[in-house]
Amino acid sequence: MNKTFVIVLVILALALAIYNITLLDFNNLFEGDSLIACIGVLASFCAIVILLIFNTSRKISEKLKDN
Repeated sequence: MNKTFVIVLVILALALAIYNITLLDFNNLFEGDSLIACIGVLASFCAIVILLIFNTSRKISEKLKDN
């Protein structure tokens, strides 16, 4: 995976999180469609964290190869 592909995936996950935040009903946060939106927000943020960890590990591996 190259750098631009990872950035595109992070932007897509962020857009999905923002969309799911708009679906939240803060009066009934854990009921119905709002619960599904909460799960979507959490999954999107997990995907972003995993992609950032992958990007960092790729940079570390490139630096180790240079030495």
